[in-house]
Amino acid sequence: MKIDDSIKKTASLSIGANPARSGKTAEKQGVDKTPSDNVTLSPKAQALASQSTGTGVFDANKVNEIKAAIANGQFKVDAGRVAAGLIDSVKDLVSAQKG
Repeated sequence: MKIDDSIKKTASLSIGANPARSGKTAEKQGVDKTPSDNVTLSPKAQALASQSTGTGVFDANKVNEIKAAIANGQFKVDAGRVAAGLIDSVKDLVSAQKG
């Protein structure tokens, strides 16, 4: 079987080329910079968004403590606790698939 030089022939094609890497700007490519898509939230989504603002799903103080511990090299991971959590998650997933 003969191997042809098709790779050399297609090397000049820019399939999936990233304009930022090629030095081409959006203007040179004819891309409009102004957004043309609009997104609107349903009334239910708006209600959920307004309920969640300010309530916080996590403890910001705890996050800051963890960040500081990591920065100081004092953060320790309890592998047993992580493993137990993973096992519990898998059990929940398996039981949800059965039911």
